[in-house]
Amino acid sequence: MIQQGQALPNVTLSQLTADGMVNHNVAELFADKKVVLFAVPGAFTPTCSEAHLPGFVVNADTIKAKGVDLICCVSVNDAFVMKAWGEVHNASELLMLGDGDAAFTKAIGLDMDTASFGGVRSQRYA
Repeated sequence: MIQQGQALPNVTLSQLTADGMVNHNVAELFADKKVVLFAVPGAFTPTCSEAHLPGFVVNADTIKAKGVDLICCVSVNDAFVMKAWGEVHNASELLMLGDGDAAFTKAIGLDMDTASFGGVRSQRYA
Protein backbone atom coordinates (compact mmCIF):
# COMPACT_ATOMS: atom_id res chain seq x y z
CA MET A 1 0.00 0.00 0.00
CA ILE A 2 1.21 3.49 -0.83
CA GLN A 3 2.66 5.35 2.14
CA GLN A 4 2.73 9.02 3.08
CA GLY A 5 5.50 10.83 1.23
CA GLN A 6 5.70 8.23 -1.54
CA ALA A 7 5.45 9.43 -5.13
CA LEU A 8 2.26 8.69 -7.00
CA PRO A 9 2.55 6.12 -9.78
CA ASN A 10 3.05 7.17 -13.38
CA VAL A 11 -0.32 5.89 -14.61
CA THR A 12 -3.35 7.33 -16.36
CA LEU A 13 -6.92 7.88 -15.18
CA SER A 14 -9.68 8.76 -17.64
CA GLN A 15 -12.36 11.44 -17.56
CA LEU A 16 -15.14 11.98 -20.07
CA THR A 17 -15.84 15.69 -20.49
CA ALA A 18 -18.10 17.68 -22.81
CA ASP A 19 -15.07 17.94 -25.12
CA GLY A 20 -14.41 14.20 -25.16
CA MET A 21 -12.10 11.76 -23.43
CA VAL A 22 -9.26 13.16 -21.33
CA ASN A 23 -6.50 10.87 -20.09
CA HIS A 24 -4.83 12.34 -17.02
CA ASN A 25 -1.36 11.30 -15.91
CA VAL A 26 -1.88 11.05 -12.14
CA ALA A 27 1.49 12.49 -11.17
CA GLU A 28 1.00 15.49 -13.48
CA LEU A 29 -2.66 16.05 -12.55
CA PHE A 30 -1.89 16.21 -8.83
CA ALA A 31 1.49 18.00 -9.07
CA ASP A 32 1.73 21.14 -6.93
CA LYS A 33 -1.93 20.89 -5.90
CA LYS A 34 -3.79 20.16 -2.72
CA VAL A 35 -6.00 17.21 -3.66
CA VAL A 36 -8.69 15.26 -1.87
CA LEU A 37 -8.69 11.83 -3.47
CA PHE A 38 -11.23 9.19 -2.60
CA ALA A 39 -12.09 5.87 -4.14
CA VAL A 40 -15.09 3.62 -4.16
CA PRO A 41 -15.45 -0.05 -5.11
CA GLY A 42 -17.98 0.71 -7.83
CA ALA A 43 -20.09 3.44 -9.36
CA PHE A 44 -23.83 2.97 -8.96
CA THR A 45 -23.40 0.47 -6.12
CA PRO A 46 -25.70 1.06 -3.12
CA THR A 47 -23.20 2.06 -0.42
CA CYS A 48 -21.08 4.13 -2.78
CA SER A 49 -24.15 5.94 -4.16
CA GLU A 50 -25.99 6.42 -0.88
CA ALA A 51 -23.20 7.01 1.65
CA HIS A 52 -19.79 7.74 0.14
CA LEU A 53 -20.16 10.00 -2.91
CA PRO A 54 -22.96 12.25 -1.56
CA GLY A 55 -20.87 13.48 1.38
CA PHE A 56 -18.21 14.81 -0.96
CA VAL A 57 -20.80 16.36 -3.30
CA VAL A 58 -22.63 18.14 -0.46
CA ASN A 59 -19.40 19.35 1.16
CA ALA A 60 -17.44 20.24 -2.00
CA ASP A 61 -17.61 24.00 -1.42
CA THR A 62 -16.54 23.65 2.22
CA ILE A 63 -13.66 21.37 1.23
CA LYS A 64 -12.48 23.74 -1.51
CA ALA A 65 -12.75 26.71 0.87
CA LYS A 66 -10.01 25.05 2.93
CA GLY A 67 -7.59 25.47 0.02
CA VAL A 68 -8.22 22.21 -1.80
CA ASP A 69 -7.67 22.52 -5.56
CA LEU A 70 -9.23 19.24 -6.69
CA ILE A 71 -11.67 16.72 -5.30
CA CYS A 72 -11.27 13.48 -7.23
CA CYS A 73 -13.33 10.32 -7.14
CA VAL A 74 -11.71 7.16 -8.53
CA SER A 75 -13.36 3.85 -9.27
CA VAL A 76 -12.44 0.80 -11.31
CA ASN A 77 -15.03 1.71 -13.92
CA ASP A 78 -14.72 3.28 -17.34
CA ALA A 79 -14.94 7.03 -17.86
CA PHE A 80 -18.41 6.73 -19.42
CA VAL A 81 -19.82 5.13 -16.27
CA MET A 82 -18.06 7.65 -14.03
CA LYS A 83 -19.48 10.56 -16.03
CA ALA A 84 -23.02 9.16 -15.85
CA TRP A 85 -22.69 8.46 -12.13
CA GLY A 86 -21.43 11.99 -11.51
CA GLU A 87 -24.33 13.47 -13.47
CA VAL A 88 -26.90 11.45 -11.50
CA HIS A 89 -25.41 12.78 -8.25
CA ASN A 90 -24.78 16.39 -9.40
CA ALA A 91 -21.05 15.94 -8.80
CA SER A 92 -19.96 18.76 -11.11
CA GLU A 93 -17.44 20.05 -8.53
CA LEU A 94 -15.63 16.69 -8.50
CA LEU A 95 -13.37 15.05 -11.06
CA MET A 96 -14.94 11.66 -11.70
CA LEU A 97 -12.02 9.51 -12.82
CA GLY A 98 -12.19 6.04 -14.30
CA ASP A 99 -9.47 3.49 -13.57
CA GLY A 100 -10.74 1.08 -16.20
CA ASP A 101 -7.92 -1.46 -16.00
CA ALA A 102 -7.28 -0.88 -12.27
CA ALA A 103 -3.70 0.21 -13.05
CA PHE A 104 -3.75 3.08 -10.55
CA THR A 105 -5.55 1.07 -7.90
CA LYS A 106 -3.08 -1.82 -8.22
CA ALA A 107 -0.06 0.50 -8.32
CA ILE A 108 -0.97 2.03 -4.95
CA GLY A 109 -1.79 -1.38 -3.47
CA LEU A 110 -5.43 -0.69 -2.68
CA ASP A 111 -7.01 -3.23 -5.00
CA MET A 112 -9.20 -6.10 -3.90
CA ASP A 113 -10.46 -9.11 -5.79
CA THR A 114 -14.20 -9.45 -5.49
CA ALA A 115 -14.02 -12.60 -7.65
CA SER A 116 -17.13 -13.35 -9.66
CA PHE A 117 -19.09 -10.50 -8.05
CA GLY A 118 -17.15 -7.73 -9.77
CA GLY A 119 -13.56 -8.72 -10.42
CA VAL A 120 -10.74 -6.43 -9.32
CA ARG A 121 -12.06 -3.35 -7.54
CA SER A 122 -10.67 -0.54 -5.42
CA GLN A 123 -10.88 -0.59 -1.68
CA ARG A 124 -12.81 2.31 -0.20
CA TYR A 125 -10.44 5.09 0.92
CA ALA A 126 -10.04 8.85 1.18
